[in-house]
Amino acid sequence: MSSPLLTVKNLSVDFTQGERVTHAVNVSFQLYRGKTTALVGESGSGKSVTARVLMKLLSKRARVHDNTQIMYDGRDMADLSDREMRRLRGNRIAMIFQEPMSSLNPLHSIEKQINEVLFVHQGLSRKQARVRTLELLEMVEIQNAKKRLGAFPHELSGGQRQRVMIAMALANMPDLLIADEPTTALDVTVQAQVLQLLRQLQEKFRMAILLITHDLGIVRKHADRVAVMTQGKIIETGNTEELFLHPQHSYTKILLESEPGGQPVKVTRFCH
Repeated sequence: MSSPLLTVKNLSVDFTQGERVTHAVNVSFQLYRGKTTALVGESGSGKSVTARVLMKLLSKRARVHDNTQIMYDGRDMADLSDREMRRLRGNRIAMIFQEPMSSLNPLHSIEKQINEVLFVHQGLSRKQARVRTLELLEMVEIQNAKKRLGAFPHELSGGQRQRVMIAMALANMPDLLIADEPTTALDVTVQAQVLQLLRQLQEKFRMAILLITHDLGIVRKHADRVAVMTQGKIIETGNTEELFLHPQHSYTKILLESEPGGQPVKVTRFCH
């Protein structure tokens, strides 16, 4: 395997409220170009906190320990200034959040929201941004993309809004995409379409993807590697197929045993 794009060592995060200190996260892991690593665990295990640290989007109540080391493409992110971090965030590292309706601005059109990403990071003119926005909407397979430019978030379906979020995240062709529960609010069919789209775009651009989820079915089908997380710690990592076949940690075994199984019950047809 090639050298990692991102290496996280001893990532430790505390949250303070008055004199109370909560130890939220203490993890180490690596991400590789062209590969999807799933960070999986129950709600409250620290998955989203971990992702937000990478983007430096934590609240002021959070404290990242000094011994934390996050190496991105050979450079320690602790050495980056706020300006350099803003340039990195959205350009080379992008994030898709869990609920697009709360991430998209309800008062602005889809075109305006994607354009803003292009204005800030690429300095495109309004005409150039419109062309690029249309390309992005077509790339994420939005039907009748040209007609959707002027649409507002509430006028789109859940699947379409998530595709818009993907388009915004990929506007600058990042090396790393963090997807935090990207299909939670979608039905099974649309969920599969969105995940397949991410896989296709990953293959096209050789992105590393950090997929944060509690859904083991998604992990089994779409991740190359898995990191199992509980109570703020990663307790087992490995190749997806190997981990599902031969889990080592007792928590991983319990997690896999909780996955729904069996066959659907046949419905008896009643005659009237």
